[in-house]
Order: sequence, then C-alpha cells, then structure tokens
Amino acid sequence: MNAHSTGRRTRRPGREAGGRTRRGLRGVALLTGAALAAGGLAAAGVGVAVPETASASSHREAPLISGQPQFDTTDLYAFVSPDHPDTTTVVANWLPFQEPAGGPNFYPFAQDARYNLHIDSDGDAQDDLVYRFTFRDHRKNEHTFLYNTGAVESLDDPDLNFTQTYDIELLRLKHEKVVSRHVLGRHLPVAPSNVGKASMPHYQTLRDQSVRELPGGLKAFAGQADDPFFLDLRVFDLLYGGDLSEVGNDTLRGYNVNTLALQVPSSYLRQSAEQPVIGVYTTTERKNAEGKFAQVSRLGMPLVNEVVNPVKDKDRFNASSPEDDGQFLKNVTEPELPKLIEQIYKIKAPEEPRNDLVSVFLTGVEDLNQPPNVAPSEMLRLNTSVKPVAEPKRLGVLDGDNAGFPNGRRLTDDVVDIALQTVQGELVGAANDLGDAVDANDKEFGGDFPYVALPTAGSDARADRATTKSGTTGLTGGLSSVAASWGSDTLMLMSAASGAVGVLLVGLGVSWLRGRRHPARRSWLG
Repeated sequence: MNAHSTGRRTRRPGREAGGRTRRGLRGVALLTGAALAAGGLAAAGVGVAVPETASASSHREAPLISGQPQFDTTDLYAFVSPDHPDTTTVVANWLPFQEPAGGPNFYPFAQDARYNLHIDSDGDAQDDLVYRFTFRDHRKNEHTFLYNTGAVESLDDPDLNFTQTYDIELLRLKHEKVVSRHVLGRHLPVAPSNVGKASMPHYQTLRDQSVRELPGGLKAFAGQADDPFFLDLRVFDLLYGGDLSEVGNDTLRGYNVNTLALQVPSSYLRQSAEQPVIGVYTTTERKNAEGKFAQVSRLGMPLVNEVVNPVKDKDRFNASSPEDDGQFLKNVTEPELPKLIEQIYKIKAPEEPRNDLVSVFLTGVEDLNQPPNVAPSEMLRLNTSVKPVAEPKRLGVLDGDNAGFPNGRRLTDDVVDIALQTVQGELVGAANDLGDAVDANDKEFGGDFPYVALPTAGSDARADRATTKSGTTGLTGGLSSVAASWGSDTLMLMSAASGAVGVLLVGLGVSWLRGRRHPARRSWLG
C-alpha cells in the first residue's frame, strides 16, 4: 500500500497556546467535537503526507506488521526535556517482545528500512521536518556464530563481533516537497543488545558511549532499551476472562525494544514562540523487491491502531498519512471498546458520536495543545512552551498536570488508564477510576538523555519476572533461567544454547483495566 499524497494546505497564522484545567478540558472537548461534527471533519479527508518518499503504539497491532517486528513501531513519546527545558525529546521504539537471551543474532535494526520521525510545526497535518535514521551492519569475523567472542568493555572492543552504525538525515519540506536535505550525523554507533553479564559486564558504559552529541545542540541515541510501556495485556483473554480482579501484572516487564531517541532545541521544531505546538509521529518504510521504499508502520497517539481501529483498517492506517485521517473518523466517534465493556460488564457506554474523543486523538485540546486552524489528524501534539514538572502525575492532564499526556507523552504517563477513563466518558460527565492496576514501569527511568532504562540482560533469570501480582499467567511459564548459569568457561556454549529463542510473540495490543486511585484493591471496578 502506498502512502504518497497529493495536494497540500497552506499554512495558517500562529496563535498562542497555554495551560488548561481538567474542567476546561471537558468543555473544550465538547466544543471542538461539536465544531468538527458540524462539518470540519469531513474536510479532514485530504491527501497523504509522506515526503518525497515511498509509497503504522502498538505492539504487533495490525495483521501485516505483526510479522515484521524489525519494522513494527511500538510506542512514541515526545516531551519537553526535564533537564533541558529549552529542548524537546522524542523517543520511539521498535521490535517488540524481545526476549533478552534471544541470541545468537539478537535484535538489530533493519538495514532495508528507513525509520522516520515526522514533525508538523503548524498543525496542517503535513510534514515540515523529517528526521530519518538508516542503519548498516558490520561483522568482524564471519567464521563464528557468536555475537561477541569475549567480554565486551567498549563499543570498539574487538570482541564485539556484530555492530551497527547509523546515519541521521534531516529533510525539510514545503507543500509536501523536500526542499532541503542535511546530514546530521554519519556512522554513529548503536548500543548492542545486552547479551548478559558475562559478555557485557558493564553495560552502562556501552550505553554512555552510544549517546552522541550532534551539531546544533542535538543529541542522538540508538540501541536496545527496556520497554518503557507498562500495562496488563491479559485484557485480550476475553477481557480478563470475566474475572476483573486478575489485573496488575505488567506483561511487558523484562522485555526489551529497540529505541531511537533524539533531543532537539524546541525552537528548531515549532513554528514560532507564539505557536509552540508541534505534531509528532513516526513511520517505518521498507525497501521492496524493486528497490523502492513502502511505508509499513505508522504511530502517533498510543493505542489508536491497537484498539480504536478495527482489523479492516489497521493495515491501511499503517500505510496512511495524517492528512488522510478523515477516513478513520468513525472509529473515533463510534469506538468499539466502550460497547464491549458495556456488553460484558454492564458499564454503560457514553452516547455517540464521541466528539469528546476528537480533541484527545485528533486535534489537541484547545488552549493547551491545539494549533490554530488545526487540521484534524492522528499524531502526538506537544505544547513545547509548557515547562516540565518536578513530580509528574501519571494521569497527566486528567489530574491537572498539563505537562503530561495528552499534551505530548512522557515515559511515566499511564496512557492505558488515561485512555480507558476517557473512552468510558470521563470528559462527558461519567467520572470513573478504570485502569489496569499497573501504574508505573518496573524499571526506573533515567534523569538525563536518553531517559529510557537499560535493557534487561540475557543473564537475568526469567523466573524472577514470572512472579506477578496476581499469580500465574500465560507469560510466566517455560522461559526461565535460560542464561542463569553463565560463566567464563561456558560463555560460548550458552550463547549457542540461547539461540533461536527469537522474539516472543505473546499477547497483543493494549489493556484496559483499572486501578488508578485504588491500586491496592486490584479490582477492575472503581
């Protein structure tokens, strides 16, 4: 499927955006929804915006991309950097459910892919900037199956047999045409997969060496990290099998992802100081047999392609561009999830159309993160003028913290609980405390760039993370202690034995269950 677009809109004049209270959020959502229902959304079905390129948070969320993990974007985060508030940090993840001991090939980025971070500076649903990452493999010794041939102490250690480097290119666009290209960095090192304590005894050193400063005050990172998304995925087992007390298990605990992180001065990204709201989304393009690139993955707001779009639209969404999002409007205004919850658990679904969800998912919230004359489209929207807070609240704007989701997305934002409460009518008077009882990541995030936690090592015992709050689940059995007995004399044998475990494909998507204000109860209903 091709995502080339036709036609572009002219830019609109900027307007100041500021903070907003929760009560205001509700009112704004209604007003925005009403305006769109009156005809604005019908105009949203415009062309696609992939720049001069080829023709879709979500772990294996669509049929086609679920078989291409190297190209599968799992989550996107965009936030004002807490230690450098004049900059914006974008974090995007790929290749979900990485079993840490999954050698000997472990988890490289794809060489035949282009990983893109898109910036819409003025709210017209069209790209203004694209930061493009491309990768290259390097092997020192082709006559061994080993990822590393001894303990690795640095990124240039001769015992690190397999390495990757990457380039970053900045594309500037106007009216959907690339008007300039600029190479920001070449041959930058990728942090390797964390094979285990015998192979990489000081992994923090490898992480530190892989963070690079670029001209213009930018910082970049590429490599393996702990999956920062936290949730209970058993929702797909018929909504917890009808037993809503069985929540609170962080299903992604112990799994890794491949992370790209970029820190950029906010003044480079926004239209102006008077119009500081930016739109951010990611795409992945894969080279086909003809040598051309085709878009196979797209991600902006979390959960949209996971549980908002039905199966018939998922692959199409992944190949689409924000300019064409009018075609998915009904999925937002007539969502399936509240109906399922009402059917199974007798929690009344809000009345449709759900115009309250339009501002959250498509336009941003007026007076907070909605650009003037915004073209409705699905992407993260961040007001870069909202300063970070010392103690972020996990429910973000819903709890009065305007520096959090849906104003961008921080690593600590509990988007599952936020989304669930919103979908069940929090903005239209149906106050609720729904959540999945997983309120934070199992690993603490860093205080400086790239902020993501270190990846779980292959030597970490699976049995440890198999201990859950609720007892045995489908993720706890059969995978423990793969590399528990690593020692210097058995390193090579264990590396071979761990091979072929591969990517563990368990569960899908997103969980919708409870616990925000009463996590100790571990019961779904508030």
